[in-house]
Amino acid sequence: MYAGAAAAAAGPPRRDFISVSLGPEEAVGAGGYNNSKAWRRRSCWRKWKQLSRLQRSVILFLFAFLAVCGVISYTSMGEAWKSLTNKSSDDQRTEQKIPGVKLANPAVLPAPQKADANRGDYPELSPQEQPNPPHVRRGPSNLQIKAPRRDTRLKTRHSTIRAVEEPVQTDKGEKTEKSIISWRGAVIEPDQNTEPPSSKIKEPEKPSSVEAEVQKEPVPITERQQAVIEAFRHAWRGYKDFAWGHDELKPLSKSYSEWFGLGLTLVDALDTMWILGLKEEFEEARKWVANDLVFDKNVDVNLFESTIRILGGLLSTYHLSGDSLFLEKAKDIGNRLMPAFKTPSKIPYSDVNIGRGTAHPPRWTSDSTVAEVTSIQLEFRELSRLTGDEKFQKAVDEVMKHVHTLSGKNDGLVPMFINTNSGQFTHLGVYTLGARADSYYEYLLKQWIQGGKKENELLEDYMRAIEGVKKHLLQRSAPRKLTFVGELAHGHFSAKMDHLVCFLPGTLALGAHNGLDADHMKLAEALIETCYQMYAQVETGLSPEIVHFNLHAQKGHKDVEIKPADRHNLLRPETVESLFYMYRFTGDKKYQDWGWEILQNFNKYTRVPTGGYTSINNVQNPSNPEPRDKMESFFLGETLKYMFLLFSDDIDLINLDKYIFNTEAHPLPIWAPA
Repeated sequence: MYAGAAAAAAGPPRRDFISVSLGPEEAVGAGGYNNSKAWRRRSCWRKWKQLSRLQRSVILFLFAFLAVCGVISYTSMGEAWKSLTNKSSDDQRTEQKIPGVKLANPAVLPAPQKADANRGDYPELSPQEQPNPPHVRRGPSNLQIKAPRRDTRLKTRHSTIRAVEEPVQTDKGEKTEKSIISWRGAVIEPDQNTEPPSSKIKEPEKPSSVEAEVQKEPVPITERQQAVIEAFRHAWRGYKDFAWGHDELKPLSKSYSEWFGLGLTLVDALDTMWILGLKEEFEEARKWVANDLVFDKNVDVNLFESTIRILGGLLSTYHLSGDSLFLEKAKDIGNRLMPAFKTPSKIPYSDVNIGRGTAHPPRWTSDSTVAEVTSIQLEFRELSRLTGDEKFQKAVDEVMKHVHTLSGKNDGLVPMFINTNSGQFTHLGVYTLGARADSYYEYLLKQWIQGGKKENELLEDYMRAIEGVKKHLLQRSAPRKLTFVGELAHGHFSAKMDHLVCFLPGTLALGAHNGLDADHMKLAEALIETCYQMYAQVETGLSPEIVHFNLHAQKGHKDVEIKPADRHNLLRPETVESLFYMYRFTGDKKYQDWGWEILQNFNKYTRVPTGGYTSINNVQNPSNPEPRDKMESFFLGETLKYMFLLFSDDIDLINLDKYIFNTEAHPLPIWAPA
């Protein structure tokens, strides 16, 4: 009280201040704040370190997630903006072309054509015409394939429905890098319309429900094609009457023989009937497949034969017809054949029990033939592509990779046998392009083409093998100087050539068509002349199973010599197959004429009046060719199919830039991007 009174008496109040100054280092050390960037960074880092490891992880994850979302949003907005800009530009151009008219929704696909369009121009449809059916089934999206149309005004039953594929449309401005493969002077560029094969199959192929294709003028069917259709119908009538649902027809005894008990002839001929346009016969066969083809049987089947004939036939028919029934059956048999690959070496056994799920080698050996284990790849790879299950392709790719690394080859030529336990070649020193090795060389090239010309190991093995053929197996006969492919056994050349080797001209021509050496086509032309002479120099005009060529001219002797054990003919397709390739790639009519001669001789010496065709024992005896009473399934599956294609001038009837034939003449698509 006293102090306050004294202060009031002393005058106005006075304020006192205390000032304390600290140095910068002292302030920071004491936890003070000076608002500098360095101080702020240290403070944030201290706070960050005080967080638990879990808290820091959550924060980092959130930042990363936001960053990814930002990138995706930016990309999407960029594409949308680009699309909008392009659309605006297109609309502006359209408005300039059509003043006063603005298209609200520009067409993406061509407008479908009416089924009755231009009927006045075609009062009777050509067998190979492509009408628009009311309901269309199609294969995978890269194939534009039409189902047969049921037209009550067709006067003939054998109208041919052509499998037409729509080419993949690509942006002309788009440029992609091409890997170049060089082999002995040949420069190969991979097909940019195809994707490289992958061990990972992303999505199963599904038939598309949308069809957009430009109608083409129908290609008239030729008289020679009509003759093939008649021959097929005659053979089919015998099978239907006497062997329906069984493996093979015995036309003379009007009975049948069984091999697997799986309707082998019927399944093998499915795609032939489709290509020939035999709709009624096809529908009958389809009903049998749907109701009676059952694989749950306690029966041993040969892996190779059942793959190329049954699996290949079902896959091909699925692609041509778009009918999922055939794909489901293909998946079933494919899965049942997989136990064959359960071997120590991954080289498959030759035989599989498709009911029990077991496999084994032949009873007399643990070997498989090289051709059998390396000629199932096209089919299993395609099954993986269609189903999305990589196990099929993985199994067969491992076989090819293993064979690629093996020793025992002779300049690319392989022995005939391989052991399923050790995985090594056996019976070394014997090299042939005939039985037990032939289709190994064929499938090297065809897998390379199927996969888009990107699997360089396959191409290298093929090219090296052809060089080996030229070096070790090629000779010329006397007196006509025919070029032929012999055999090599432990350094000794044999002038023996199987009819099976006549696949080679077609394979060489196919390789040349796909960019390989032009010399391959020259060799193909020489070899197809030889294969034709194997028919022309024989009394019946039909080739024996095996011929021997004379290397030195002898009075009274032709180039071709036939031994008694080799003079049978099994209605084989290899020469006709190569004639088809040669005509398709060269347009030389002589190949059609040669094929026509062969067909006429089949009709003259092997046709059975009551239905069917028969193999014969003696091609040198026109008066008694000694029929064997057996019609092989490949006569319908291969020989007549290649005949029909040979006599066609329509390159889109199984276009060889879009399909690859398996070794049983079943066309499978060359892979294209999804």
